[in-house]
Amino acid sequence: MSSIVRSWPDWWRDEGHPLPLTGERTLPGVSQERYWFARHVAGYALADALIDVPDTRRPQRLLDAGCGEGFGSALLARSHRARRAVVGVDLDPASIAHATTAYGRLAEFCTAEVTNSPFADDAFGAVVASQVIEHLWDVDGWLREVRRVLAPGGTLAVLTPNRRTFTPHQDEPEDPFHTIEFAPPELHERLTRHFASVRLWGVWHGRRLRRVERLHRTTLPTAQADRSPDRWPRWLHRAVTRTRPEDFVPGPPSRARPPTESLDLVAVATARGTAPGRSVAVAH
Repeated sequence: MSSIVRSWPDWWRDEGHPLPLTGERTLPGVSQERYWFARHVAGYALADALIDVPDTRRPQRLLDAGCGEGFGSALLARSHRARRAVVGVDLDPASIAHATTAYGRLAEFCTAEVTNSPFADDAFGAVVASQVIEHLWDVDGWLREVRRVLAPGGTLAVLTPNRRTFTPHQDEPEDPFHTIEFAPPELHERLTRHFASVRLWGVWHGRRLRRVERLHRTTLPTAQADRSPDRWPRWLHRAVTRTRPEDFVPGPPSRARPPTESLDLVAVATARGTAPGRSVAVAH
């Protein structure tokens, strides 16, 4: 993943960003956001690898559902793994305007609801939804919409915080922007209602970040949330601003990296047959 840093050097400079921080959306070019941004980039890199396995037909058109600032769409479009046309959608017009300006040479962007998209049936070979499902009120309705726009045999990659590590002491979300959070078995069960096969992967801290947490006897997400960035201790500021995608370990669960301890869950689901369609105004 070091190639991502080399390919997008502006993302890792503290140059500010035209979009405001909302408390939920992460952005490149903002030093205090570097931990979350790098973590999201690591998740996108894993999703990119998983939706392009060699024994299936490579997706030629890919939907980034809830693309936000657009950096994930750009990563997916510039992947060396496949030639693909990427379309990013988001409900926020300002985000789409920025994404079009910043990344429009790589991907197409449009304002739309992910639960009621303007695309034709079977329009995409793959759908990626990074940090989206936890914001939805009607998860099953959205999954039906994903099945509609996915071609038969298409792939959905869902990235979402692991409830076991994100909100470990309660079942209901603590984050005011989240409507639902999933533990690994819960996400697997929800996706199997709609898809033929589901595999769960994850994102964990790498050695450097684990060492920082052990030394200071806290977790990095907790330490960041406990106080505003201008009141962070020196060690935390240094740890956050130096974080890069390679400080995370994305991959399959193992004995050393159990799914219950992952930071983010990455689920890959394959569509079964042909989903029920509906008439829509097709976006071109």
